[in-house]
Order: sequence, then C-alpha cells, then structure tokens
Amino acid sequence: MVDKKRIAITGLGFITPIGNSRQDVIQSLKQSRSGIKKCELFDDPKIPISLAGLVEGFSFPSISYDEWTFPEGVSFRRDQLRSMAPNIVFGHLSMQQAIEDAGLSEQEISNPRTSLMAASTGSQWMSHETLSRIDQRGVRTASPVCVCYSISGSLNINLAANFKIKGGMLGFSSACASSAHAFGTASDLIALGRQDRVFVVGAEEVSREAIVPFAAARALSLKDDPEAYPCPFDSKRDGFIACEGGVTMVLENLNVAQARGAKIYAEVLGWGQSSDGYNVVIPEPEGEGLARAMQLALEESAISSSEVDYINAHATSTLAGDEAEARAIDRVFGQSGDAPYISSTKALTGHGLHLAGVMEASFGCLSIDEKFMPVSAKITDLDPKFENLNIVREPSQVRPEVVMSSSSGFGGTNVSLVMRRYSPDS
Repeated sequence: MVDKKRIAITGLGFITPIGNSRQDVIQSLKQSRSGIKKCELFDDPKIPISLAGLVEGFSFPSISYDEWTFPEGVSFRRDQLRSMAPNIVFGHLSMQQAIEDAGLSEQEISNPRTSLMAASTGSQWMSHETLSRIDQRGVRTASPVCVCYSISGSLNINLAANFKIKGGMLGFSSACASSAHAFGTASDLIALGRQDRVFVVGAEEVSREAIVPFAAARALSLKDDPEAYPCPFDSKRDGFIACEGGVTMVLENLNVAQARGAKIYAEVLGWGQSSDGYNVVIPEPEGEGLARAMQLALEESAISSSEVDYINAHATSTLAGDEAEARAIDRVFGQSGDAPYISSTKALTGHGLHLAGVMEASFGCLSIDEKFMPVSAKITDLDPKFENLNIVREPSQVRPEVVMSSSSGFGGTNVSLVMRRYSPDS
C-alpha cells in the first residue's frame, strides 16, 4: 500500500468579478458584494440575456493585443501577448499572485517536481474572429500563433511556457467540473509522491461566442437586475449568469511546505468524482450521481458526514440543478444530526464554467483561514424545496473546520473536494 503524502494549500491568486486580489475577494465575500453587471457584449435584440460577472480594469476591444488595456501596474511582454487570449491573461495574473503568496522561488517553480493542472474553455471569441479573417482574407492574414490562443488547451500551454514549468502539464475539459477535476488530480499527484507541488488554475472569459449558446440551451437567466440575479435556492431563480476571471491555488506536499516555512491555508483531505449517466444537459433529478461523489470524497477523507461544517454548493441558480444538488446533499447529510451550513457564492460571482471549481474551492480555503462562511446572497423568497437545508443567509463568523466544495457539469459530471483547517497535531 502506498504511504500517501499529506497535502497543504499554500498559495492563492485571484482575478475575479468580486476582486483582483485576495483581500478584495475576502471583503466582497464578507460583505456579499456582487460582481454582476450589465454586459454590453449582449446588447443585441437577438440575444435574450444582459448580465455577466465581469472583471474590472481590463479591456479587450479586438483580437489585436495592441489595443488591450490593463489595470495600473499590470503589463506583459509583447512576445507573451502574441499567444494570449483574455482568459490566459486572467489565469497568468492569478498564477503570479499565487506564486508570490506562496513565496516560491524560481527554482521551486521551474522544477521537475512542480506541475501545472489547468482548465479553460479557451477563447471561442478569438477562434471565431481568426477563422472569419481566414475565410475573408486568407490564411496568411492570421497570426502564426493563432492556434495557441484559440484551442481549449491554450491556457495550460501558455502558462507552462511562461512560468517554465518542468513537471507534468495537463488541461482538463469536463464541463463545469473541469478545474475541480484539475484540483483532484493535482492532489493525487502529490499524495502518491509523484510531484511535490502543483499549480491548479482555472480561467474563463465572457464573450458572445462562449456564452450565448447556453441561452439556446435555456440555461441562462433572462433577467436584467444585477442586484437580484442570479439567486441560487430562491423561488424566482431562472438560470445562471456567466462570469470570467482566473484563479490559482498552490497545492504542496505538506512536509515540503513545512520545510520552507510556508503559510498553510488548509489541508486537502480527499476528493470524489462520479458521472450521472443520465442526460447531456439535465442533471439526474434525484442527485444520485453527485451524492456518490460526495460520499466518495468523505470516504477518502476518512471523515463522517457530521464532520463537514460548510458546503460551498455548485448551485448555479437553475431550476433543475439547484434542486438535484439539494437532494444529493440530503442523501449524504440528511441523516446527520448536525447538518452543514450551505451557500452558493455564484450569487456574487456568477458561474465561471471551467473556472468555477477552483474558484469556489479557494473560497472554501478563505472561509477556513478567515473564520467566516459566505452568505448565499440574493435570496428574498427561499424556495420551499430547500427549507430543510441549513442555508447561510446572515453573515456568520463561525469558522468552519471542514469544508466541502461541490461541482457539477453538463453530461452529469460531478466532483466533491474536502479541505480541513490545518493542525500539526491532526
């Protein structure tokens, strides 16, 4: 039997609709400050949606990087920008923050024992614009590196090159559970001793090309009030609102992290994954698949359901998704005498698709480290179907010891991640 290594979370980086730094994100979560705004990209009578979770301070008016603008203090070399798309910019900056936060040296970053696990849809906007240019003016008018900013693996190949990653490098594509799968795989690599350290990165950009097809799937909110929508668990919920950004977590062998005196935000206990085997777009209504992922995560973590204090739910604010997840939680935790607190931070950020899993796991980390649980915001009329859940509706300074982060996606893919407050004695 393999002697599994313990895993520490030692670095966090944020470019999100609710802040572009760890401190800004903490304050937004504590104050329930929403990053949902009117999005001019959707200002078209043929498009029925109008809101998105947008990152502040960045502008990408065309695919020409010469026209891009960034917040004060942010800059890139031209040779880096040539192969970048907006999602890569967000992911790159979040990784820079996480490296600084973790206090990693260049030798520790660029090392055969350091890997990169990343997840992004890629830039469908830049892919569409490039193909249109080729169709109209010929292939020689497109950038020679256009593939590097337009394919689904463009995030990982750019980050691996820019940060000189020498260990393994993988991109994940499992719909909205993608970066949660990246997190779980990263923890396996460290637990099995194959790597000492793994960067887990999720990043997305909001564009017509990436988001509007979800409207055709009837998955998006059609409302135009950013103060009231999205509203997971509320009776008036009508679909999710997409968001953009980049988030990076640094997972590290605990012994290695201790040896270099790193700050430890939390310890990774385990994870579980499953598939519904049910439908391409609709979750299995009874939540059986997600419940199985949760149960497997508890078993690997060697804890009981009663030991989980807080669940950051996937809950996107869709009619079917929130209800299926609630049933999954009830299956796993319903018999527990001490039901966990639950909230969906998507009410503040929107839904980050491939970004969502790592972003919400990082919020769970902050909950443990900062001793609070985020409110499930924008609930004015709780759907009676969720009255049996312990949903956080008022600010709480209760510090969760054990946090579960839940993710699901199209095709019925499910992931549950479990983290615990680090204690040298545990």
